[in-house]
Amino acid sequence: MSFVYETKGMPFRRLGPSGLRVPLFSLGAWLTYGATVVGDPVKECIKTALEHGINMFDTAEGYAEGKAELEMGRVFKELDVKRTDIIVSTKIFWGGKGPNDTGLSRKHIIEGTKKCLERLQLDYVDVIFAHRPDHSVPMEEIVRAFNFVIDQGWAFYWATSEWSAHEIEEAYHVASKLGLIAPIAEQCQHNMFHRERPEKEYAPLYKNYSIGTTVWSGLARGLLTGKYNNGIPSDSRFAVHADFFKTRLEKLQSEEGQREIEKVKQLSEFAEKELGCGVQHLALAWLAVNPNTSTVILGASKPEQIVDNLKALDVIPKLTPEVLEKIEHILENKPTPWTTYGRASLDTSVRFNPTFI
Repeated sequence: MSFVYETKGMPFRRLGPSGLRVPLFSLGAWLTYGATVVGDPVKECIKTALEHGINMFDTAEGYAEGKAELEMGRVFKELDVKRTDIIVSTKIFWGGKGPNDTGLSRKHIIEGTKKCLERLQLDYVDVIFAHRPDHSVPMEEIVRAFNFVIDQGWAFYWATSEWSAHEIEEAYHVASKLGLIAPIAEQCQHNMFHRERPEKEYAPLYKNYSIGTTVWSGLARGLLTGKYNNGIPSDSRFAVHADFFKTRLEKLQSEEGQREIEKVKQLSEFAEKELGCGVQHLALAWLAVNPNTSTVILGASKPEQIVDNLKALDVIPKLTPEVLEKIEHILENKPTPWTTYGRASLDTSVRFNPTFI
């Protein structure tokens, strides 16, 4: 008997300009499944997500060297989830150590996609992401390769992750010139402390192409939960993955990092007194009310974390223009708007962050 899930009031939005409906909150595998979380705990997290209306699951070939996809694929089989009831996305870029096992060559996009499907035990994924831009490969080759994947039925759509606005714009122009399918979404880092790219650099893309975002690090890697207000908890991501987050830990100890901690404390007080919620719920709801956000990817190593994060749904209606303005007064980091729209306004100097997610 197939596992049956209920939406439980979960809102769904179109993913960018496509007809694909995705849940406002989805579940991702970065730094958890296949790495620090394996076996039954993965199953319980995915089962809990489904029970609470989350039916979109995001992973990548580079997560835990492919083990994240193996864990997710196993759980989908064990839960006997009906394929048409779930949305699965994965990402191509870091597939191995060989010269053709990384990047966005036609060879790696095609071979990497096939390997992803094998690990996931699926015939297709709903969305395949280019996990980073590849400046060594012509854009025409990249666009043609992802279109080939779609033509084979291995994916329904393709998208980008941490591409610059200029690079996404180029992909659109190549696709238009060749009569091919363009990317429908961008998977970007977006949170209260990381706003310039998603809110300013991508502004012309929202206007010209209606792309949507699948947001990662909505809680600033846990900073916006308040857990780091008084130090580094031993069970936190910063402690468990200390080497990986070395740069972020150094920033946390800096003057800038301490200012962010003070902002979190102010936001926590505001969330509790004015909205009756935790700062993490406020941070997630703040992302969700952004009209360009298609889905916010949650990370969870325990089922109860998923349930707690979804309390953000109750906060969304409370974020009136007046409340949002008060939040801006606390943050003091709202990006200045572009003076013009279109290609001329794209900042080509902004490069991608090589730390993958």
